[in-house]
Amino acid sequence: MSDVVDPLDADAIAERVRRELDRTIQRNLKGLDFLTAPKQPVGACPRDQIVRRGTMTLYRYRPVTDEVYRLPLLLVAPPSNKGYIFDLAAGQSFVEYMLQRGYDVFLLDWMPPRSDEAGLSLADYVLDFIADAIARVLTLSGEDELTLAGYCMSGTLATMYAALHPGGPVANLLCFTTPIDFTHMKLFRVWADRSHFDVDRLVASIGNIPPEFTLGAFDLMRPANRTAGLLNLWTNMWNDDYVKSYRMFDRWAAETLPMPGEYFRGIIKDLLWDNRLVEGGMTLSGRPVDLKAIDVPILSIVAEHDHVVAREAAAPLITATGSPDAEEILTKGGHVSVVAGPSAVRRLWPSIDAWLARRSI
Repeated sequence: MSDVVDPLDADAIAERVRRELDRTIQRNLKGLDFLTAPKQPVGACPRDQIVRRGTMTLYRYRPVTDEVYRLPLLLVAPPSNKGYIFDLAAGQSFVEYMLQRGYDVFLLDWMPPRSDEAGLSLADYVLDFIADAIARVLTLSGEDELTLAGYCMSGTLATMYAALHPGGPVANLLCFTTPIDFTHMKLFRVWADRSHFDVDRLVASIGNIPPEFTLGAFDLMRPANRTAGLLNLWTNMWNDDYVKSYRMFDRWAAETLPMPGEYFRGIIKDLLWDNRLVEGGMTLSGRPVDLKAIDVPILSIVAEHDHVVAREAAAPLITATGSPDAEEILTKGGHVSVVAGPSAVRRLWPSIDAWLARRSI
């Protein structure tokens, strides 16, 4: 065989070496910047605070189009997380996307519960906070119905509200990766198995559940996830867009909120242990929560690679409700990528807009 290297191949090899050398230098320089950088800014869209009461805060985003759809859109953040996941950054914001398409967008967001709010329950979130936010949205918009949207556990809360209020004011129910059948939340059920998990003692001892407790549960589900994320970050440290996205998602995860102890107890006992939304017997303030009572259009978004909420866990939104107009969209990606990130702009959000637009006039 000839030892002569094709000049074209040699040039290509040299170019690859130069490129990798440049990336290695950038990784080291940018790695120092990463360690010393302040928090990544989040939130892309101007908004006005409507009310702040206890742990709840309601915002209205300023419109960017001359005309808006008749029905307002109320986004509800999960009580364990900050709502800016819906509005992460320009080009990666679900709020921005919907505003640009003419929706009147509101957000129900949460603050950390105080020690004297440890007694807040599932009923408080559904029948007080969400109900209050809906009433204020309708008053401000001048409408008598709206689209209610929730992500993960806030989708579960939104579903409960819709079940308790047949005939309005919810006109459409939009759920992102929402657990309904908790028998399919398998790793969480193992983590909180009643044979070893004394939720009553936990709540009585500490009141509000600290975020480290729930973050630990997520780490147990995917023990190598944090390490793999840091390795991927280092590999892509030269890529400013990748680092920016990583820092925004990392900030959101780090700012996980504590949960009121009574709310947490309800999740464990009524949902994870007894699966009452599906099996029956779920009540809030003595009122039965019946999925069959939901007869409004439902759009359920599930992610193909969601390690938190499996597709089967969200399935009753389609199969167990009374809605004659229930649709599921199965999308690529994971648990967070359905509500934030540039890929959802191309793949998922246009489908949501197409579904919602004809139901918002």
